[in-house]
Amino acid sequence: MDFILSLAMQFWPMTVFIILVIIGFIINLFDKRKPNVIGFTYKDYPHMKPIRIPTKGKGFWGALKLWVFGTRHWEVTKDFHYRFSGQDLVIPKGFKFDGASVPKFLAQFLSPVGVLLIGGLVHDYGYKYETLLKKDGTTVGKKSQKWMDEVFRDINIEINGFYFLNYLAYWALRLGGWVAWNKHRDANEGIPKYLSGKGRTDK
Repeated sequence: MDFILSLAMQFWPMTVFIILVIIGFIINLFDKRKPNVIGFTYKDYPHMKPIRIPTKGKGFWGALKLWVFGTRHWEVTKDFHYRFSGQDLVIPKGFKFDGASVPKFLAQFLSPVGVLLIGGLVHDYGYKYETLLKKDGTTVGKKSQKWMDEVFRDINIEINGFYFLNYLAYWALRLGGWVAWNKHRDANEGIPKYLSGKGRTDK
């Protein structure tokens, strides 16, 4: 027994992951609730490119800090069109985001640009601007953090079908998402004007 506990402590990220998988399996086995269907559809997968993590010139400790605690960001290189709740929306090219927020110790199992990618992309845009952008250049109106978190959850449920995983990510956002939300509110960035096919423009 002591040997098993020792292994569990030594490989605790794997232990946490296995526990979550078991819990998720049990919940999916007995939970017959139907997810909230929001009619999310899209034609093309998001086109994006990685943004370099700027470790060069930061010195040893600065570079180490970025390497260990930094997050890879991505830039959308082509307008991402999608539809939900009967509305045509868009994430303009040029938008930068970090994918779904995943704890570092789980990143080896859950990539931020893995099964939670599309929900994370829409969610990050909503967190930054407090709204979502319609294809015609108008918005869906000012929305709350809770609304954005629910959109993240429901989009991912429709796309990947992992009911427990998406609710786990949702509750993580409800507990800790206020930090990023308030940071964006303090920055108070206005949503850029949008021209179809030209992405964001400040003109």
